[in-house]
Amino acid sequence: MTSLTRSSVILRRRPVGEPKIDDFEMAQDAIPTPGEGQVVTRTLWLSVDPYMRGRLSDQKSYAAPVQIGAPMEGEGIGEVIASGDPAFAVGDIVLGTRLWQSHVLCKAAGLVKLDPSAAPIQAYLGVLGMPGTTAYSGMKDIGQVKQGETVVVSAASGAVGSVAGQLAKRAGARVVGVAGGPDKCLWVQEVLHFDECIDHRGGDVAGMLADACPNGVDVYFENVGGAVQQAVFGLLNPHARMIMCGMVAEYNNTERAPGPNLMSVVRNRIRIEGLIVSDKPERFAEWRAIASPWVKDGSLHYRETVIDGLENAPDALVQLLRGRNFGKMLVRVA
Repeated sequence: MTSLTRSSVILRRRPVGEPKIDDFEMAQDAIPTPGEGQVVTRTLWLSVDPYMRGRLSDQKSYAAPVQIGAPMEGEGIGEVIASGDPAFAVGDIVLGTRLWQSHVLCKAAGLVKLDPSAAPIQAYLGVLGMPGTTAYSGMKDIGQVKQGETVVVSAASGAVGSVAGQLAKRAGARVVGVAGGPDKCLWVQEVLHFDECIDHRGGDVAGMLADACPNGVDVYFENVGGAVQQAVFGLLNPHARMIMCGMVAEYNNTERAPGPNLMSVVRNRIRIEGLIVSDKPERFAEWRAIASPWVKDGSLHYRETVIDGLENAPDALVQLLRGRNFGKMLVRVA
């Protein structure tokens, strides 16, 4: 390797409430040399996702917190510039780099080689990656949508919700989305072909949902929490399934919000199950095989918000947690 330096976004301090840009800082060091079974990649794209807010906290969770002074973690796509593994050559494009750095030292065993001619490579961080697989696993393993059922999807214009709703439509369900703002709702209805979309910023969410779901709700794909969850919960039918994927509206809360009364779970035999897509690693390859032809023929729709520059990755995360993204949030590094 040369003596060139790499840039990293490191965690300066743990946020209290909403993260701020100055909770992070830039650092430089030498680009490392790969050892046996390792590669060094030049970062092309970074994924920015709601779960990252939890990684900034030191509370116990399913993923270890990012340490103070350490690089922020998150999935990325890079180009191999040096390899200590015969399976990867210089110039290969790979998925799975895990740090907010301009150049990342990776274990080769954790990388997936991509074919740039098959789809735009950044799609493997969104519709063909973790968010798309999350939607697929949630619907396949928990939602189990049947024709004629009513499905509600919160954050319906987001990277996960947009795919979840399209899968429900393919299963023959009536799909009602919840999104923030008229532009997002219009896209959800006109492009994704949801039957209705409720603007949660537009007034009486509970009343609008009740009007949109006169026969109740059979499946709820939960990405938001807060007032939207409260409104949907009272509409759940007997034997409804609630896919607990995330609660982004509450991630910055310093105190835990009260939950709904759960007696109706017993009375209506409601299934509520948490979803962490890494519990089902086999779903990633399954989903790519299913979805890649849909992406190629244009029948699976998605949106991206792209922020340029590694140094702007913290701002991208702040914007995401404020709901200012439209679709998948990405950082284009190189």
